[in-house]
Amino acid sequence: MQENRVSAVLGEAERQAVFAAIETIRKKLPFLIDLTPEERRALPRYGDKSRGFIEQALQVAEQNPGVLPSTFDVGEMRNDLELLTALSSVQTGLAQLMELVDDTVLAAGSDAYAAALIVYQFARAAGKGSALDAALEGLAQHFARKSRSKPAPKS
Repeated sequence: MQENRVSAVLGEAERQAVFAAIETIRKKLPFLIDLTPEERRALPRYGDKSRGFIEQALQVAEQNPGVLPSTFDVGEMRNDLELLTALSSVQTGLAQLMELVDDTVLAAGSDAYAAALIVYQFARAAGKGSALDAALEGLAQHFARKSRSKPAPKS
């Protein structure tokens, strides 16, 4: 028999408390934005290697303000870097939590599916003619192959 990896209950009160905690996080980060796919594609790419470049460029900007146009806001650049630093640690914590949630959802789904397969196997073994006929038909639909429709002939 399949190992049951997850054995837990998430009651409605606990679930609502989690949603409240998520809402609290959202309220603590009111500046978060939601980019469209087009906006994401249009942004300059930032990666791990870019961090040092940004820090060096900020030093150059702070030490040589005369080389920049008067409209360039060095303070805003510094704020962006500080926000990036602060949010990166939050992102790491949330990513770790999301991975735990993802793994638990995967394991719970696997546990439930494995149990359903056992139920189906034993129901089939009980045989036709028992009170299980209608239920077996419903369960069997999961394994029914979908027929591929042939493309219409070209005229």
